[in-house]
Amino acid sequence: MSDKRLSKSTTDKKVCGVLAGIAKYFNVDPTLIRLGFIVLALATAIFPCLIGYFLAYLVLPDDTDV
Repeated sequence: MSDKRLSKSTTDKKVCGVLAGIAKYFNVDPTLIRLGFIVLALATAIFPCLIGYFLAYLVLPDDTDV
């Protein structure tokens, strides 16, 4: 069983590290996750994605805390 945990990135962050942490968890390029987030935000009138991002920022630990 893998000891992988979802966390915010402290080394590769543009705003708060949430999207880079998600990219690290799924082992994909952070740019792809960021572009996907922008497309999803534009498709949903931005506000729902901002709420989700803010909640993830509050809930996810830093990768140094894991």
